[in-house]
Amino acid sequence: MRNELPLTVIGNLVDDPELRFTAAGVPVARFTVASTPRTFDRDTNTWRDGEATLMECSAWRQLAENLAGSVSKGARVVAGRLRTDRWETPEGEKRSRMVLDVDDVGASMTFATVTITRTSRPVPPRETAPDDPWATASPVRPTTPTGDADAPATKAPF
Repeated sequence: MRNELPLTVIGNLVDDPELRFTAAGVPVARFTVASTPRTFDRDTNTWRDGEATLMECSAWRQLAENLAGSVSKGARVVAGRLRTDRWETPEGEKRSRMVLDVDDVGASMTFATVTITRTSRPVPPRETAPDDPWATASPVRPTTPTGDADAPATKAPF
C-alpha cells in the first residue's frame, strides 16, 4: 500500500461488474467507472459534457461479491486508491496502466435513493481439542443443593 494515492472518483459504471475467482478461490470484481465533467456554457445557456475519464477498477473478497450483487451498468458510484500496473509484452515493449484499487464503494445519492442491507458473515466452525473440559460444558448455570441459583455454591460442580 506504499506509494498509492487515495483518490475519490465519482462516475457511472460502464458495464456490469465482472465477478471472477482466483485459483485460490478469492473473489475479484473488475469494472470500469466513467467520470465525465459537466460545465455550464453561459453563452448558450446549456450544460456541456467534457471528455470522459475511464478508470479500470478492481475490488477483492467480500467487497467484490457485494458489489457484483448490488450495482449494474449505469449506476453512479464513488471509489478508489490509484496505482500503476507495469509489465512487459512478449515482444519486449514496456507497458503501464492506471488502475483504481477499491477499498470501498458507495452509491451516489445525487440521482437515486439507496437501501442499505447488511450482509452477514459466515462464522467458521470452531474445532475443539479432544481433551477440552469446556467443550461439553452446559450453558445452564449449575444450581446449589437447595436449588437457589443465586446463592454461592459450597463446592465446585466438577
